[in-house]
Amino acid sequence: MKASILAVAAALYAQEAAAQFAQAAMMRFQCSQLVIERLDPLVNPGQLQSTHLHQIVGGNSFNATMTPVEYDPAAKSSCTTCTFAEDFSNYWTANIYFKAKNGSFKRVPQMVNLGLKGQGGVTVYYIPPYDGKTKVTAFKPGFRMLAGDPNLRSQKGMQKQICHRCEHNIAQNPFGGAPCTGDDTAAFPKKPCDGGIRSTITFPTCWDGKNVDSPDHKSHVAYPSSGTFESTGPCPASHPVRLPQVMYEVMWDTREFNDKSMWPETGQPLVYSTGDTTGYGQHGDYVFGWKGDALQKALDARCSGDRCSALKTQTNEETLACFKGQTVKEQTEGWLDSLPGDIPLN
Repeated sequence: MKASILAVAAALYAQEAAAQFAQAAMMRFQCSQLVIERLDPLVNPGQLQSTHLHQIVGGNSFNATMTPVEYDPAAKSSCTTCTFAEDFSNYWTANIYFKAKNGSFKRVPQMVNLGLKGQGGVTVYYIPPYDGKTKVTAFKPGFRMLAGDPNLRSQKGMQKQICHRCEHNIAQNPFGGAPCTGDDTAAFPKKPCDGGIRSTITFPTCWDGKNVDSPDHKSHVAYPSSGTFESTGPCPASHPVRLPQVMYEVMWDTREFNDKSMWPETGQPLVYSTGDTTGYGQHGDYVFGWKGDALQKALDARCSGDRCSALKTQTNEETLACFKGQTVKEQTEGWLDSLPGDIPLN
């Protein structure tokens, strides 16, 4: 009896969370692909090739050396792949590869989220608390952070709200349930997904109010001490300043790899470009680069979706005209004998 009551309560909570998520005033917009290469100015600053491959979106000044605190993407970039013209931030994640039965690898392409336009890339969210009243503070120049851990191979120690959703059809509902609820999994899905896979990365929302970065790119931020950010759960005393919740959604088009005859004899066939065969090492990097006080104005205006009276919206053609070539030329597409960088599977 107790178990059934708990199950009903959990189902009701999930329904309520989904309803709140669908009705919230949240900025949700497309950032198309800028470049795919092995660069990571947070974890491997100054290195012309980082340890693993990333897909990067946002301002075109992205490079291996973006000096902490001093570097301002809004001042250095001449264009951005994001819908909002004042957003020169950089957002990046690892790539997913399919490993075929014969041992070769092919990068899984990204598709654009429902209702948005562009090419590949990332759906970016900036979410204020759902109550419509609690004020949040925009990030300060020089701010950067990292969510997730590329070295994790089990769920133990994972940050909150990082997960995968196996979509049932290609016309997925972008508000078909709050992230990391229902059948969502921290690990890779174990079955073919007819509509592809949506991966979600949610960043901390409480800031210490002093440091725009920290050595691990995590210690200066924190999750609410209880409850959730969206329900105005309190920030810990050590991190009292409320930030908007940054969330990434990456839509991976796995449909061409759903033929089970291509799969390995045992296990699922997906692997992150870090060599992670589990999915637990999913992670995302963020470097703030909004121009002036544009983000604060948008948050104060409670902007929703990819249109905002407080911001300039770019056309799809303008965002796609912004791109970068690889710093160091490297094959990342087509069937490969190994992951870029010869990363071993683990």
